[in-house]
Amino acid sequence: MPKTWFITGASSGLGLEMTQQLLAQGHKVVATIRRPGTLTQLEQAYRERLDVVQLDLIEPESITSAVEGAFERHDWIDVVVSNAGYGLFGAAEELTDEEIDRQIATNLAGSIHLIRAALPLLRRQGGGRIVQVSSEGGQIAYPGFSLYHATKWGIEGFVESVAQEVAPFGIDFIIAEPGPTGTNFGANLVSAESMDAYEETPVGAVRRAISDGSFEIKGDATRTVAAIISASESAAPPLRLALGSTAYSSISQALSARLTALEAQKEVANSADRQDL
Repeated sequence: MPKTWFITGASSGLGLEMTQQLLAQGHKVVATIRRPGTLTQLEQAYRERLDVVQLDLIEPESITSAVEGAFERHDWIDVVVSNAGYGLFGAAEELTDEEIDRQIATNLAGSIHLIRAALPLLRRQGGGRIVQVSSEGGQIAYPGFSLYHATKWGIEGFVESVAQEVAPFGIDFIIAEPGPTGTNFGANLVSAESMDAYEETPVGAVRRAISDGSFEIKGDATRTVAAIISASESAAPPLRLALGSTAYSSISQALSARLTALEAQKEVANSADRQDL
């Protein structure tokens, strides 16, 4: 049965791929973009089912206007996809205040504002689903991506809490966690000005791998998006959805390492409990 989807960051990457797949399957899409004219060809091909809206995640008023307008124009929005964002690379010491503020404003605060704008409207219509596109970087960390990870770990914590708050209203969440995927993420990657001090550190090694193309990317964008759509259409999807062998392996290893460390701390943890004398 055709549904109506609201997707941020629809002009490129996973957002564009998702928009194309959904339209090809007969769904309606409200696609948000920052720059006008980036979806002209799709608009011409799918005039009746594609609603293109301008939205900038660093402007909360823009988010509220886009979301409220979409709900007013469409009888029902089934799935809201919080996808827009970008990567910031650099050692924490290399990043400028402006780079830090913009990364947080876009990836974290922007996603939070989007979800908060959608919740009362989803609640009013009697339910719906929100897909937060995160990353394997919401549970693991690479050197040089500290602020990117801060936003992804942050939004995952926010979503896990909010999911419990709104479950009684028939609203649920999926946190999509793709590993490195063949999109234009690298082309849109913002890199801080490098410092010589970090050249021979893990940060420098990752920087060179990104620069020379040796940073391993196994994920296929088409399959990744198809898996997100499939999970979104299931009756009871998982809260977290690891996508790709790299994401599954890296997240599994990280969780196993944490469990091992936690078991080693069991006696210390128990000793912190209050003891009645």
